[in-house]
Amino acid sequence: MNDSEAFLNITRSAKGQRWQTRLQDQRLAQGIAQKNDLPEILGRVMAARGVGIDEAETWLNPTLRGLMPKPSALMDLEKGAARLAHAIMSKEKIGVISDYDVDGVSSAALVVRFLRAVGSDAIIYIPDRISEGYGPSEKAVSALKQQGAELLLTLDCGVLSHDPLAHAAKIGFTTIIVDHHQAELELPQAYAVINPNRQDDLSGQGHLCAAGVVFLLLATTNKILRERRHYPNDQEPNMLQWLDLVALATVADVVPLKGLNRAYVTQGLKIMARRDNLGLACLADVGGLKRRPDVYGLGFVLGPRINAAGRVGHADLALALLTTPDKSEASALAHQLNDLNRHRQAVELRVVDEAIAQAEAAMGNERQPSVLVVAAENWHPGVVGLAASRLKDRFRVPAFVLAINKTTGHATGSGRSIAGADLGKTIRAAADNALLIKGGGHSMAAGLTLEISQLAAFRQFVDEALAVSVAENQQRSLLIDGALSASAATLDLIELLEQAGPYGSGNQSPMFVFPAHRITYADRVGTDHIRCMLVASNGAKLKAIAFRALGTELGELLLSERQHPIHVAGRLVMDEWGAKRVPSLQIEDAAVMI
Repeated sequence: MNDSEAFLNITRSAKGQRWQTRLQDQRLAQGIAQKNDLPEILGRVMAARGVGIDEAETWLNPTLRGLMPKPSALMDLEKGAARLAHAIMSKEKIGVISDYDVDGVSSAALVVRFLRAVGSDAIIYIPDRISEGYGPSEKAVSALKQQGAELLLTLDCGVLSHDPLAHAAKIGFTTIIVDHHQAELELPQAYAVINPNRQDDLSGQGHLCAAGVVFLLLATTNKILRERRHYPNDQEPNMLQWLDLVALATVADVVPLKGLNRAYVTQGLKIMARRDNLGLACLADVGGLKRRPDVYGLGFVLGPRINAAGRVGHADLALALLTTPDKSEASALAHQLNDLNRHRQAVELRVVDEAIAQAEAAMGNERQPSVLVVAAENWHPGVVGLAASRLKDRFRVPAFVLAINKTTGHATGSGRSIAGADLGKTIRAAADNALLIKGGGHSMAAGLTLEISQLAAFRQFVDEALAVSVAENQQRSLLIDGALSASAATLDLIELLEQAGPYGSGNQSPMFVFPAHRITYADRVGTDHIRCMLVASNGAKLKAIAFRALGTELGELLLSERQHPIHVAGRLVMDEWGAKRVPSLQIEDAAVMI
């Protein structure tokens, strides 16, 4: 690709990116618009995201009826649902072990709410992130057995837990694993392993988060209970009422918004707008989420507050919030989670500052690493994943941040990756090479625990394993959907573009460039954000904000350039401004005019 093909000839922006047009097939865009009677800009957005002419209607109106797979499509789904239905009808005690993040807690909440609705219940065990770590353990399994549980469900975990689940079988448990993380060829000892990412599953549903898989299990179980006449007077629960939890988990776990996930989120947001889940309603109020629920609200308001419980508190608080029928309890729990989130933010800032210092030293070496691996003794294990994400964004390479515990001799942490560098595969390879105590994940994120003595060997291993894929993806491109002026950034345009949403991972929000606009005002807001005002040549103005830009090249450009117009790229959003809604730009990048 030569420089003339770059959008506005920008080959290196403030963030070191090359700008290029996202749309590659103008005729497809025109075909989508003409066949579906849509404005041209909507056809362009959809075509640029790989939507075919015949797929446009489903993309614009995703439904569960049209996108849910048959139960037989997923390995062990029917088998697991039949066993769960049997447990419900025979009044067996059901034990659940879930992860402590939003996906795991939402999955547990789904199971609790469903079981209560069908006349059953569950004993929930969520491990403590600090003292127990991720996934099932012999301690957790034994604790549930001592409380009389006979059937064990693992949610958003378990597919790599060979020893703990062998122990579960030994003490008499029947186990159903419901997971979505990458699996090895050899599966743990379990009655059913429901995971679209197990190697022999051909369902094509590998993009689902755990809560999305749990919903399929519960919907199939509900069908079996109906067929077995479990419900008197046909009073079965309406499964759609819990889609708000599935939508929350889908967005917070950053899985691709394609296929069934689009229906989950689209329909789940409608359910959430009804405010039937008291915990989510109270958390939205405490978090200042005044507008109608949207993907941004799930990902940046609700999700972090629920995650805070598992990071710097205990996830039991989050589970209680999502399952309580009591409004006063929901309000109290929402305030607790909000306080925990503030504490999490303070802890995270300190860890990020120290991690950046280590990373800058490593990147300052003559041979820059292809992967960052930083570690320290005083870092809180609950925020290392967030710190890894910050390093990945700042240095544009995969990053691992590890918390060292000299008492145990272990380092525990998380990694975040860039497109094209598969962390899940790399972590499994590191485990196969006896470098880890345990580890797992998916392509973009992974968790691990290793002996401190193996830290240097692990650093060398991942650097070599990912060197080629990182080098191939080092020159990043920012894909642009078109150019606009501030005067064209209207509420009508934003509402039009929302028809092709929800946007998120796998369906990126439209990215527009505002060419030759001046920055007339810019200032720091919050801890590290920059807000500013863009002004077009005709005087039209547009509010804008650049998140986490302080101290970066992008931030310096926005804060310092007043003499000359610059090109600014970002996503248009609706912003609450007093009692009004106004257009606003979330700045992604900027570049000086060439």
